[in-house]
Parts: sequence; structure tokens; C-alpha cells
Amino acid sequence: MSDSIKELTEKILAFRNARNWKQFHNPKDLAISISLEAAELLEIFQWSGADVAVDTDKKLEKVREELADVLIYAFLMGNDLGLDISEIVSSKIDANNKKYPVEKAYGKADKYTAYTEDEEKSE
Repeated sequence: MSDSIKELTEKILAFRNARNWKQFHNPKDLAISISLEAAELLEIFQWSGADVAVDTDKKLEKVREELADVLIYAFLMGNDLGLDISEIVSSKIDANNKKYPVEKAYGKADKYTAYTEDEEKSE
């Protein structure tokens, strides 16, 4: 990973600003765009049955393109709302560490409420 979050954000903003597209990027439309691009990412796996792997160069290239679109819109939204991407991701990981303690969540796919319910039952 070569570019910092700040450098990537600046590159994304330069691209957008050179085209005068900021006028179209309000929080609602950016959220819609994130959702639409995420749906396009999901579409790569639609009807694939047991084929959930990214096992071809063609599929990997499609994943790269759609994931980049999701990230670009997310970076734009964070920037436009004055959010520090590093800080919000770090905070979320810290919160998830509390919601999903390793000793309870290791190797499990349960929702965090399964672990808080355990605590409530023991009280």
C-alpha cells in the first residue's frame, strides 16, 4: 500500500474538482452512489452458486473496479462531511473489539448481540 489516505483523498478531489462535479456530491447522492457501486460489486457473485471465489483474472479485475468505486465515493463523503477517514475507521475497529471480544467471537460469525446476551444471562 503506497498512497496514504490523505494522498488518495487529494487525488480523488483533484479528479472531481477538475470536472466541476462537487455540485452533484451531496451526502444523500454520495450515499446512494456507495450503495449502487456496492450492488455492482455484489453482482459479480450473483448466480454463482458455490463459486464464491475470485478465481479468475477477469473476475478479479471487475472486483477491483467496483471496490475502487465504493472506496472513492466513501472517501468523498468522508471528506465532504469533514470526517477523518483514519480516525473513523480506527474508532470503529476499537468499538468492534469491544463488541466482538476475541475470547467469545473467535471463529464465530454471530452478531455482536449474541455476546452481550451471554453477559446479560450471567448477571
